[in-house]
Amino acid sequence: MSSRASLIKAHLFLATFIFPAVLMFLVTGGLYTWGIKGSYVTQDYPLTLTEPLSGDMSSLKSLVEKELQQLSLAAPTGNAKVKGSGSSLALEWTGSKRDVSLAAGADPLSATLTVRETTWYRNLVQLHKAKGGQVFKVYAALLAVGLFLILFTGFLMALQMPRYRRLTIISSLSGLVLFGLAVVVS
Repeated sequence: MSSRASLIKAHLFLATFIFPAVLMFLVTGGLYTWGIKGSYVTQDYPLTLTEPLSGDMSSLKSLVEKELQQLSLAAPTGNAKVKGSGSSLALEWTGSKRDVSLAAGADPLSATLTVRETTWYRNLVQLHKAKGGQVFKVYAALLAVGLFLILFTGFLMALQMPRYRRLTIISSLSGLVLFGLAVVVS
């Protein structure tokens, strides 16, 4: 089999294999740029505490995990962060299917647990924003490699054809210049 035939087969396989995921990233990224981010279904749960909230990440996460377990809900798949201090202390924990926040109440022995369940579209946006679990993060990294290989094999095939070589070089350089200008201007 010739080198060109191998490039065509690799290009075809990769393009058709990753098309569904690339389409999801294209749609969610394009719409996100215009402020279309999806929505949540939100539920607040008032909590009575035995001691005031501390700014310690592990104790806040443990408290949230315990409360979520009592609600028969899984913890978010993304990362948690602590914001503020004292009466404005809050833990924010995001994921692909749910976001959770724990905020101190007016009384030091009260807090509110807010659970925000994603709609199907917001779930896709959250995956796009790397809020999913480890499996999807590995999948997305492999997708990025696959996308690079599709572009690279397409570029190589175009360069191999004398009829398209000049157009390939001009369009590649034009794309690079336009990208650079967009970065500088933005």
